[in-house]
Amino acid sequence: MSARRNLPWLAVPAATDTAATPAVDTPSTSTEPARRDFLKVLGMGGLLIAASSVGVRRLEAAAGFAPSAEPWEPHAYIRLGDDGLITIICHRSEMGQGIRTTMPMIIADEMDANWALCRVEQGLGNEPKYGSQNTDGSTSIRDFLQKYREAGATVRALLEDAAAKEWAVASSEVQARNGEVVHVASGRTKAFGALVATARTIPMPAATRVRIKTPAERKWEGKAMPSIDLVPMTTGGAIFGADVRLPGMKVAAIARPPVWGGTVLSVDDSLAKQVAGVERIVRIPASPMPGGFLPLGGVAVIATNTWAAMKGRDALRITWNHGPNASYDSAAYKTSLQESVRRPGAAGRTNGDVERGLTTAARRVTAEYYMPHLSHAQMEPVVAVAQVTNGKAEVWAPTQSPMDARKTVAEYLKLDVANVSVHVTLLGGGFGRKSKPDFICEAAFLSREVGAPVRVQWTREDDLRHSYLHSPAAHRLEAGLDAAGKVVAWRHRSAYPAISATFAPKVTGAEPDELTNGASDIPFDIPNMQVEICPAVAHTRIGWYRSVNAIHHGFAIGSFVDELARAAKQDPADFLLALLGPDRRVDLSQAGLVKPASNYGATWTDHPLDSARARRVVELAIEKSGWRGPALARGRGRGIAVHRSFLSYVAMVVEVEVLPDGTVLVPRATVAVDAGFVANPDRARAQMEGALIMAMSNVLSSEVTFAAGRVVQSNFRDYGVTRMRAAPRQVDVHLVPSEGLPGGIGEPGVPPACGAIANAIFAATGVRVRELPVGRQLAGWQTRSSN
Repeated sequence: MSARRNLPWLAVPAATDTAATPAVDTPSTSTEPARRDFLKVLGMGGLLIAASSVGVRRLEAAAGFAPSAEPWEPHAYIRLGDDGLITIICHRSEMGQGIRTTMPMIIADEMDANWALCRVEQGLGNEPKYGSQNTDGSTSIRDFLQKYREAGATVRALLEDAAAKEWAVASSEVQARNGEVVHVASGRTKAFGALVATARTIPMPAATRVRIKTPAERKWEGKAMPSIDLVPMTTGGAIFGADVRLPGMKVAAIARPPVWGGTVLSVDDSLAKQVAGVERIVRIPASPMPGGFLPLGGVAVIATNTWAAMKGRDALRITWNHGPNASYDSAAYKTSLQESVRRPGAAGRTNGDVERGLTTAARRVTAEYYMPHLSHAQMEPVVAVAQVTNGKAEVWAPTQSPMDARKTVAEYLKLDVANVSVHVTLLGGGFGRKSKPDFICEAAFLSREVGAPVRVQWTREDDLRHSYLHSPAAHRLEAGLDAAGKVVAWRHRSAYPAISATFAPKVTGAEPDELTNGASDIPFDIPNMQVEICPAVAHTRIGWYRSVNAIHHGFAIGSFVDELARAAKQDPADFLLALLGPDRRVDLSQAGLVKPASNYGATWTDHPLDSARARRVVELAIEKSGWRGPALARGRGRGIAVHRSFLSYVAMVVEVEVLPDGTVLVPRATVAVDAGFVANPDRARAQMEGALIMAMSNVLSSEVTFAAGRVVQSNFRDYGVTRMRAAPRQVDVHLVPSEGLPGGIGEPGVPPACGAIANAIFAATGVRVRELPVGRQLAGWQTRSSN
């Protein structure tokens, strides 16, 4: 392409530890120098380092940044110029979790680099080269921490070897320090850049020379580091998907089938063609059901600007065949899910004899819970820009999974995947929606059809009505208590449509293995337990949503434990601690789980079910929240819940205030987290704060409903989310110090928050919330009997 690019490593920040850089190498109409011009400025020297699961190796010494041949190892993370500039490739997507800061700082720390001379470049979609780029499942640090460390440590050792060779001394006599290598005895120094020429010519360090830093040696790992994107994000310089511009670019707005599986019968586009700026109307074929990541189909209006495209779409007169889901009604579907969990399902975990335990218990408690469809409702609706020419596709998009985008575009356009390139912009929120590249395929298809670059811009209404929604779910929990109030039996039945129904036909429900997303991997000490999954057929696209099934599992389980505590006439926190039982580490693959027994992609050996970690965060939350302090007045209450998900343990105490009209405020929340080693505590705390706010939306106001197969809601006026004025006044996040294997951070805060908020509402009002959202359930609560 001839388009000029912004080069994020050009702007040299002040020499501090908080360097800020623009976001990505993105097309622009600015006067920034083109890449070929920048190479002339930089000079011809450079060193490219790649990391893989077997270690880090030097790829190739070559003129400029690009090697003269394809690298022979994947995962190229580091470039070191002979001018001292260090370019660190971030291969994961930035959507607010701070990975563009955290991942580079780990590498730079292990290198002992000067942070002010480090630049971050967003990696193109190239999974064979970089490793998994799917920014989902809270996996970036837990899957790549050791690889990041090895990459930085190997470069450090290589540069030390280069300096030792130039000085004719032993490598043991030199040490990398803040972007230089120092000869300890004499005090001589050489900057990293000055060592590039020699480093290119020597062998990679032996494995015994590559040493990961100890905790005491780290400068940035495990410490708060401000986001490198914060300044451009707040000043308007950051590049999000909707900011991309290409010369000659057209804009498309698409009328999609209002019902999943619908198709176009006929189109009258005569009025649309009369709208100023509209250039062409293009039919997009419907993808075979269930469609997966492919577009829904429909009719696209191609125009010179966004407004014209949208007005042209409004003028279309389309007759639809609504297909097999035209009668989908969420109220009726809710009833079917509730009926499903009242019948036995397929077991996901079985220990002991649950039926006997329930029958012989001194008291039996049963409760049912329901959570509706949810929308990601990210601040930036999905958008993509594509240019397809001469059998090659180049796209720019806020995608969580550039490799899925590459593969799906190649499949959709029948191209070789090698001929598809994906540039990743900042995401403006993702939560799982932007893992699905249907919108990217739309842009690529339309670019090919019109012979020009095309931006497909979704509106908020498009996002709500045509997205991949979170599963609605029904739960039925039964427990048996002995005379002392101890839980001796537990049966949990769940029914929710499976995400796999979006990708394969004739799927009648989730797999039992999906229960390990926070239902069958509960850390409770219960001798008789059965966790089951019940049938549920999907009638709309279902997709990943932040915390996935752990959200409704966490709401149901957290609420039920509180109900059991009340039934046993015990303090909910004391009851929860007793339910955790003695400290133990359990390999669930050997303890009642059906196989295959997933564990968020990890082994049960590395990440067993650990009740001690659950206990630690519960005790910490109790201590820091003032749980055992004076009782709160009526209308105010505290709730507590704990949940294991994404290999982390999170306990939360939430305090609510319920106003006379039923409005729920959250004055304070206390969060305790054991996520193993936390690379960037500042970002971890921010993720917990955001998780709480998202859980407030899930519990209090968010709901997608269907009538006649169509989504009823259209925008934030009828799809409620927590507004800034309702955000908690105080959120205290406490991280358990650990050098253990890292767990996830981005998602585990949502599930316990849902249960804790619901329990706090009961403590405040005596109204038990079993269906979400709370909505009008609290209207008139003051006239009801107190708890």
